[in-house]
Amino acid sequence: MQFKKLHTFILVGIFFISSILCAQNLKEIEEDNLIFQTHFFEALKQKAIKNYSKAIENLEKCYEIKEQDMAVEFEFSKNYLFLNQFFEAELFINKALETAPSNQFLLQHKVLVYKAQRKFSEAIEIQKKLNKIEPKYADELVLLYIQNKNYVEAENLIAEIEKNALTTRRISSFKAYIENRKKAIASKNSISTSKSTSQTIDDLRKEFLDRKEYKTLIQLLNKEVELKKYELLNSDSKKGIELYPVQPVLYKLNGLALNNLGKYNKAIIVLTIGMDFVIDDKTLEADFYSLIAISYEKLNNAKKALNYKQKAAALRKGN
Repeated sequence: MQFKKLHTFILVGIFFISSILCAQNLKEIEEDNLIFQTHFFEALKQKAIKNYSKAIENLEKCYEIKEQDMAVEFEFSKNYLFLNQFFEAELFINKALETAPSNQFLLQHKVLVYKAQRKFSEAIEIQKKLNKIEPKYADELVLLYIQNKNYVEAENLIAEIEKNALTTRRISSFKAYIENRKKAIASKNSISTSKSTSQTIDDLRKEFLDRKEYKTLIQLLNKEVELKKYELLNSDSKKGIELYPVQPVLYKLNGLALNNLGKYNKAIIVLTIGMDFVIDDKTLEADFYSLIAISYEKLNNAKKALNYKQKAAALRKGN
């Protein structure tokens, strides 16, 4: 009888102690979750105000609580990419993809990581995976082929897109770019960028509006640069971009106009878009970086201004 009572007492004691421990563990888990969420949302807030280093500090605290969290790894990669720390950006997006290898958002971000490093061949392989998941991403693959100078693959993909009746305005622009490039190679003197000295701006604009010729447009824009007519340069280069959306020189001239009009944020946006169409032309690429550096300098962002100045200098040195 004594033994049974003792046995029962021991069992009750074990149950009681287990309940206390379980309650303590649950409380610790809840506290950890609360701390995790606090730091995670703070990281999102800091990223939104472009304080990427601070965002990373908060993500590190999240990672101490919960390792191998896909959302945290994704955010790590985004912030490191914004800081141009490509090794870390690539490391964390790869970790996130281990958890969700077919996640479209993760794959799209990995393409951005590769594009930022101009690793177009690697970006193409990831973009192919995205296209299998969702065919609407085909236009981005065409652009990557063009950026990597895989013009035959770009043409073949465009033909396939047209066959499936999935052509977009962007695809039409890429097709026009490739066709113009072929003509340029064939003639070896496709587009003249010489300045017109005999015609006035009004004459050139009238001729351009009548014929919509790229050669005339370039003469008009160069004349406006020469005479420092930046309002006209802004307006006419915008019209040019609408007609010839894959010609990088037009984005460069529009960025130049916007900088001179004090519209520096708009200039950065236009120049960044135009950079996508610069292919195998280090001098032109350096011009873009120089103009972006001016924009950041005027916005009192000395760090970014210096970064783009250095990029421009490196390209000109190697050219």
